[in-house]
Amino acid sequence: MQQHTRLGTGIGWRPEIADIIEAMPGIDWVEAVAENLCPGHLPDSLLRLRERGVTVVPHGVSLGLGGAERPDEHRLADLAARAQALGSPLVTEHIAFVRAGGERTASPLLEAGHLLPVARTRDALDVLCENVRIAQDALPVPLAVENIAALFGWPGEEMTEGQFLYELVERTGVRLLIDVANLYTNYVNRGEDPAEALDELPVESIAYVHVAGGFKRDGVWHDSHAHPVPPPVFGILADLASRVTPPGVLLERDENFPYDETALEREVAKIRETVAAAATPAAPSAAPSTPLRDKPVKESVRERVALAQAALLSSLVAGAPAPEGFDDARLAVQSQALVAKRADVVAKVAPELPEILGRSAYRTAFLEYARRRPMTDGYRRDALDFAESLLIGQRVDEPFARKRLTDWWLDRSGPSPLAGRPMARALRAARFALRRG
Repeated sequence: MQQHTRLGTGIGWRPEIADIIEAMPGIDWVEAVAENLCPGHLPDSLLRLRERGVTVVPHGVSLGLGGAERPDEHRLADLAARAQALGSPLVTEHIAFVRAGGERTASPLLEAGHLLPVARTRDALDVLCENVRIAQDALPVPLAVENIAALFGWPGEEMTEGQFLYELVERTGVRLLIDVANLYTNYVNRGEDPAEALDELPVESIAYVHVAGGFKRDGVWHDSHAHPVPPPVFGILADLASRVTPPGVLLERDENFPYDETALEREVAKIRETVAAAATPAAPSAAPSTPLRDKPVKESVRERVALAQAALLSSLVAGAPAPEGFDDARLAVQSQALVAKRADVVAKVAPELPEILGRSAYRTAFLEYARRRPMTDGYRRDALDFAESLLIGQRVDEPFARKRLTDWWLDRSGPSPLAGRPMARALRAARFALRRG
């Protein structure tokens, strides 16, 4: 295996805690969500961190490497541009699918708005391996892929998670980003022993490790990234560190940030202490290995994966029946989580909406909208479609709020391609009527 960049101890960079991170002692590196960065307009906080010698790693969430389709060239180019702009030693993504449907399935293309688990089958592995190799060829730096948290499992799986990841590494040479919080999530939700997963993993391929918190509700563990790290997750981190010294370990916290600014600092310190206490002397590096070069994946394999993923996603976001063999109760939990996630993210990408409507009214209205309207074109389009549905349906009674929402929609939608739509003309007429009133 090739030598990995030594990253040290880090924290996920978020705008809400940028000042706290800059003032936090002992931060060797940070990770930033790639899709939230513009290469030509990087946040000042990240630029200052880089000037101090802090490494910045872009973490992608939208490639969908586990999806049936080949990775989108434009998304890959965007990820590559962010890595180059940040001078990053590697980039990371997830072993997940995030959209399904389209031409292969003769069904609408749907987006989950979040990461969904890939079936651990030969077909899904073949598709994933080819997609990973396509991404590796398009990126200027090494790629590492992350195991995700799952609320449910696929019926008829042929491999454990450790076996699945081992073969992925063997066939592609890709590095691994191991999230120990996700191993704990899968233990609670799917009964998968973290120690057994670590036994089967090629730990020498680990690029770095994620640590995060969550919460349990009705017997299901939710990987929220909004709560303190629980003791069992630190225990899994210690187990991993006793097997191999991870090149880097990072604390993830996405929301519900603690009022006590030192709380995150203490969690980062505990991560460092846990790794140091469990560490064993470093073993000699393994000799570099040459990944296997597979034959191209047959289109029939991609079609089978596409049909299975489209059926599952349709049941989660479009009200279709659950595919045979899935746990209906768990799919219901996942469906509710996806809707809630959409509401939260739209509120972040379009903060004017909860401000105009009021936070409680916004959430109630958005959840109702999302349950009858699947997402098809990303969160920003989702925000526009939600506002449009409120205005066309005359769901905003207060005149001043209606005018503000109309102006916001017209400003964000721009002159094209929406200007010629009947809905746009109706909204312009509504704004004219409001101004006359």
